[in-house]
This record gives sequence, structure tokens and C-alpha cells, in this order.
Amino acid sequence: MFEKEFLLNKLAENIRVERARKHMSQELLAEKSDITPQHLYRIENAKVCPTILVVANIAQALNVNLDTLFHIEQ
Repeated sequence: MFEKEFLLNKLAENIRVERARKHMSQELLAEKSDITPQHLYRIENAKVCPTILVVANIAQALNVNLDTLFHIEQ
């Protein structure tokens, strides 16, 4: 079983990587995800645990599936 901190850090990293691949600013991704830029900043820095609905909105805005954001290499 994974620890909460590890999962939050991997999710944060995966969101940052996908956002960079799309050449998207935090502000634009936040707007497209229907969250504030401050909330996205906290998610990308593993300061908060987002709901699955927020993660789904982020995935949709990035045009990726949830598997991409939750991907963890074993």
C-alpha cells in the first residue's frame, strides 16, 4: 500500500509534467479545470489532497485520462 504523501507527490508531479507538455500555464489550466490558480498551485506542490472530481477536471483540461495522472511506476 502506498503512503498518502507519496501518492500526493506523484499526482502533483504527473500534473506538472502533463501541463508542461501542453505548454500550459497554471493560470490557464486552473481556468480550464474550474479551480483557482492558488488551488492548482497547492495541488501541484502536494500541499492539498484534491477530490477525484477536481482531478477529473484537470485530466479533461489536459486532454488525458485519469490513468495518466495517477500513473505510478513500480
